[in-house]
Amino acid sequence: MYDVMSSKAEEFISDQEIRECLDYAEKNKNNRELIDQILNKARKMKGISHKEAIVLLDCELEDKNEEIYQLAKEIKQEFYGNRIVMFAPLYLSNYCINGCEYCPYHAKNKHIHRKKLTQEEIRAEVIALQDMGHKRLALEAGEDPKNNPIEYILESIKTIYSIHHKNGDIRRVNVNIAATTVEEYRMLKEAGIGTYILFQETYNKESYEKLHPTGPKSNYAYHTEAMDRAMDGGIDDVGLGVLFGLNNYRYDFTGIIMHAEHLEAAKGCGPHTISVPRVRRADDIDPDVFDNGISDETFAKIVACIRIAVPYTGMIVSTRETKESRERVLELGISQISGGSRTSVGGYVEPEAEEDNSAQFDVSDNRTLDEVVKWLMDMGYVPSFCTACYREGRTGDRFMSLLKSKQIVNCCHPNALMTLKEYLEDYASPETKEVGEALIKKELEVITNPKVKEKATEYIEKIHEGNRDFRF
Repeated sequence: MYDVMSSKAEEFISDQEIRECLDYAEKNKNNRELIDQILNKARKMKGISHKEAIVLLDCELEDKNEEIYQLAKEIKQEFYGNRIVMFAPLYLSNYCINGCEYCPYHAKNKHIHRKKLTQEEIRAEVIALQDMGHKRLALEAGEDPKNNPIEYILESIKTIYSIHHKNGDIRRVNVNIAATTVEEYRMLKEAGIGTYILFQETYNKESYEKLHPTGPKSNYAYHTEAMDRAMDGGIDDVGLGVLFGLNNYRYDFTGIIMHAEHLEAAKGCGPHTISVPRVRRADDIDPDVFDNGISDETFAKIVACIRIAVPYTGMIVSTRETKESRERVLELGISQISGGSRTSVGGYVEPEAEEDNSAQFDVSDNRTLDEVVKWLMDMGYVPSFCTACYREGRTGDRFMSLLKSKQIVNCCHPNALMTLKEYLEDYASPETKEVGEALIKKELEVITNPKVKEKATEYIEKIHEGNRDFRF
């Protein structure tokens, strides 16, 4: 049944293959010789297979686990350095016709406050996000052909890109909406989206169908094959994700690596990002009922093993996670985080009362964007508001080839510093600005290419003088 090149969900995500791999890993989780072989292969930083990755995830040998964590740190540093890309979600509408058991948007939830933003309300939300300093958004909306048709999404994207407030503008709009047709993916591509994001929730077909009893999302194959259609529709960058805690984490870990392998083999380009959310409490949702929760330690190891298995992919962790949890996984593989997030519809302009809750999940990290930026810099990371690759056409396989050859650093590092400088000039608190200026000065010295260093220094001075939006 298993065929990495197949376009059929149950063949490129084969239940039999996953179960055989899980059995293999269980039998070999303390096989020191095999684990050493896998780690030696992984040190080449070209990735490992799903079968090898689950062996590392299951490993119980303390010294080998330390090697796994250390290797994940080295791979993260090699491909992404100390840059952390910043973004925020923007919830357009929580109308939804699906029956997802883990989501408060589910159609049978009659007491959640349903909302849909008008274009004027979107404008107000975007200005609020721009005034925080954000340049990159992830659009979120429930699946409802009547309330949230593709035309509404496209109009909203156009509105967002049109808003220029003071020195603020949104330069990249990523989109997380329900699985759709090749034609509608083409429309999203033409609208200028960055990454199309769709969480699988779980790769276990039986569990998936139980968790999605009604609505269009109940079609496992149509949902799982969505990334193939998106890429067929011309979208270069796609983002995978599972919701850990819904199903057995070992199964879904193996499934998401297989999905990445499938896209790389069949479409010539693996996922631009992999997200690793965990189930969180929300209106009408109790995460304890799923009985698949994972500890912070297991969560950290999942991040480390994904980084080792798919070294080129960006990895995302949201404000679902606590400050402490996010701090742990940043060094193990995470390259993008949200900051100052609101998960309710209209929540940036006016945070709503608890009784009017329209949020998709409870936020665990409630700090402002400025607090998150300073926290990152205090740890030696460079918060990046960069969107240059998307706007310069460095997407899909072109981006991946630059990343895999490690040439992308000549663009990413100076672009990160320039966008951080913009943030410091326009939005930062005095304390954050002081830390940031020192960090930029230090990081400019890290640039090894003399021409890039000279140009970056020149652009940063021009930003201080009032100019904006330079990029390599």
